[in-house]
Amino acid sequence: MLIEILLLLLGLVMILIAAEFFTNGIEAVGRHFSFSQAVVGSLLAAVGTALPETILPIVAILFYGGASANEIGVGAILGAPFMLSTLAFFLVGLTVAIASFKKRRKFELTVEIGSIKRDLSFFLVMYSAAISMPLLFGKTVLVPLAAALVAGYCFYAYLTFRGESAEIEHAEDVYLWRIISMLPSGKTRGERAPLAVIIIQIIAALVVMIKGAHTFVASLEHISVSFGMNPLLFALLLAPVATELPEKFNSVTWTWKGRDTLAMGNITGAMVFQSTFPVSVGLLFTDWKITGMALVSAGLAIISAVVLLYAAAVKKRISPYAVLFGGALYLFYALLLIIR
Repeated sequence: MLIEILLLLLGLVMILIAAEFFTNGIEAVGRHFSFSQAVVGSLLAAVGTALPETILPIVAILFYGGASANEIGVGAILGAPFMLSTLAFFLVGLTVAIASFKKRRKFELTVEIGSIKRDLSFFLVMYSAAISMPLLFGKTVLVPLAAALVAGYCFYAYLTFRGESAEIEHAEDVYLWRIISMLPSGKTRGERAPLAVIIIQIIAALVVMIKGAHTFVASLEHISVSFGMNPLLFALLLAPVATELPEKFNSVTWTWKGRDTLAMGNITGAMVFQSTFPVSVGLLFTDWKITGMALVSAGLAIISAVVLLYAAAVKKRISPYAVLFGGALYLFYALLLIIR
């Protein structure tokens, strides 16, 4: 048990450190190419951290096959938007609250409303269509719907690149470049990191982040079984939390530094990605029968997105209370699972 607890802590530390290096590298890429905050947060960071958990259901569906593999794949596909729209938002709000309590920042979120509205609007349209249309029209819509979702994401990426958004400012030096500068034959002071160094740092951080998440999940599973927790509850409640840790910790890191547009864009951009490409795989290669608690999780994800879109469109700002509401939705879902 002691070893499992130590491994659990090790996995968490790996994720925390890797998230810091990843966000630092992504900011550097944005500054290098003069990308906007929307592109960096909603596209680069979102897709980069979403790839690992996207690969898992694809492998389960395409390479293992069978009813159980399909169920696991569909569950993983639906679990990602749910976790992002509930716990990930909640952690952003919690970070704002803690930072405000420590007098590091005000209790408010400063985001680019236009970018948030675009992300949430695309998510709601595409994810709602993916859930509702097969229920209403059956299997005849699966192939054209999958094609429409992929085309929709490409259009979303185009609008994000073309949309108005501030450029990255106050980006810190690349950490790997700092380390190189300490070597006897290191860089000249004042030089900016080459793109190759930035890319190496991002890839290395992503690899460590994935490994840390897997270590965290495995240790948490062993500990939960040792305490007699139902494996099904673990699979539905705790495992998805851990697989979405990269996005959560990246957003926490950015929120703590006051870079709220990047923090929220990392989450909302990942929601758009997760509601298109992985869902398209589910539509094409599974029966895509969304019922029971899977349907409830999709409904709660949509509710969370609607609340934030209403705040952005009507109130013209995102309150920390609006993102903290995501925690209540996750708690409600957890209680439903336990009662069942």
